[in-house]
Amino acid sequence: MKKILAGILAMTMAASLAACGGSSAPSSSAAPASSAAPSSSAEASAPAESSSSEASDSTPNIDRIKSAGKLVMMTNASFPPFEYIGDDGKPAGVDVDVAQAIADDLGVELEILDMNFDLLIDSLKTDKGDIAAAGMTIKPERAEQVDFSIEYVKSAQYVIVKAGSGVTADALDGLTIAVQELTTGDFYATDEVAAKEVLRFKSGIDAGAALSAGKCDAVIIDKLPAESIAANSNGALEVLPDSLTEESYAIAVKKECPDLLDAVNKVLEQMVANGEIDELVTKHMTAA
Repeated sequence: MKKILAGILAMTMAASLAACGGSSAPSSSAAPASSAAPSSSAEASAPAESSSSEASDSTPNIDRIKSAGKLVMMTNASFPPFEYIGDDGKPAGVDVDVAQAIADDLGVELEILDMNFDLLIDSLKTDKGDIAAAGMTIKPERAEQVDFSIEYVKSAQYVIVKAGSGVTADALDGLTIAVQELTTGDFYATDEVAAKEVLRFKSGIDAGAALSAGKCDAVIIDKLPAESIAANSNGALEVLPDSLTEESYAIAVKKECPDLLDAVNKVLEQMVANGEIDELVTKHMTAA
């Protein structure tokens, strides 16, 4: 009986680890998950229920992160005030501070991997890091590939134009629009605007620079990055007052990692409830 229980528990834990390997999980953890006690055996079915209960209370991903001594955050540090390169040459921003709070709660160091936005989800799925935090909008097609935390910031898509240009948010058809590729702004410009051309850049900052240089007529991007880009243009750019869409940001984790998702949500719930998220936005709007 003890041998049956031990075998089932070992296979259950191996399957859990294989489902969410993370950045530091050894390859040997990917054990087959198909073995199970025969359903016709009453004696075997009772231990199976017990092992399932124990496995549901387990924290294999948190244990792995604590064993490694670090939480690996992946981001695209060109989306101020949520992520940008600080004066010290290191990533900074709202999401960086949030990830640091999660790491602190787990008692580990924070490691940051800066990459193109379009690589974040695939990198998460292939265990390059533990979380992806990059002002990421919750979208159905993304939720099919990763799991999202609770919403922690409400946002919207806005339009940046040259000051005094006369361009309005309801008259973008026929114009050249710049966006950060594979973001909500990109999707909106592609699907909702009959643009003359959509110029796609690796960062919102680069899209703003294209507008300043006269390479496009407008930029579509999230509200706070839009305000940050305009604020740093010495009056050359302005954000139009009307929003195009409404959306919410969340942190992404690999599918089937409930213990890690719970840990992320725990910290986010506290930071939203005590107003710390709002304080971080204000802090980084002035620093970015």
